[in-house]
Amino acid sequence: MSAVDRELAESGIILIDKPEEWTSHDVVNCVRQRFAIGKVGHCGTLDPIATGLLVIVCGRATKLSSHLTTQDKVYSGSLTLGIETHSEDRTGEVTATADPSGVTETAVRAAFAKFVGPQQQVPPMVSAIKQGGKALYKLARKGQVVEREARSITIHSLEITEIQLPHVSFKVHCSKGTYVRTLCADIGRELGCGAHMRDLRRLVSSPFLIENAYSMDDIKAWEREEFLAHMTPLGKVLTDLVGQVRPS
Repeated sequence: MSAVDRELAESGIILIDKPEEWTSHDVVNCVRQRFAIGKVGHCGTLDPIATGLLVIVCGRATKLSSHLTTQDKVYSGSLTLGIETHSEDRTGEVTATADPSGVTETAVRAAFAKFVGPQQQVPPMVSAIKQGGKALYKLARKGQVVEREARSITIHSLEITEIQLPHVSFKVHCSKGTYVRTLCADIGRELGCGAHMRDLRRLVSSPFLIENAYSMDDIKAWEREEFLAHMTPLGKVLTDLVGQVRPS
């Protein structure tokens, strides 16, 4: 098999249900090394604390990464009121606490409603965004906090699925570049008691669904040919994408 034929054979997309504690890069490395694929990438980073849908692109499909990363996302998650952390999630160092006992369900619902629609969001210090050529998370490790420019995002919908104060579970449909950690922290500030993200799971990375994703146990049990057989070939991916943009 020629180098070109080999690259075409291993070009496509596979959906993986990322487990907690794995980084997105860990998943990419596992696929690249286990199945000896030269080019592997992902579309939209998930923090180690987060689980759920990770779109893995292989071979020539890596060229689609920038396009697929711009699509909307849907997550389920939960926040905890009364505790703020430096990373805005439960893995971070506690930076402030407040008594949330006076917060009512009515106040929670009103606060959530304020965050639906187009808005400006200041990204967290613990993020891969670069400023002055340096990733913010590297500055955060040194205890540095720098001013960050707000970015335009859109929260298309934000549904509360359960309230068990101080915990609130939710489902959010948002635009690219949205930090759900920051959304949780902002809701806490709106309520006057602070908050952090307790957990997060990606359900949709448009047009892909978590129901079609494979577990890492599946991935680790396959040999190379099995992996390639489960991957959606590049040709079908392109056909599907073209079909989405055709006028009805």
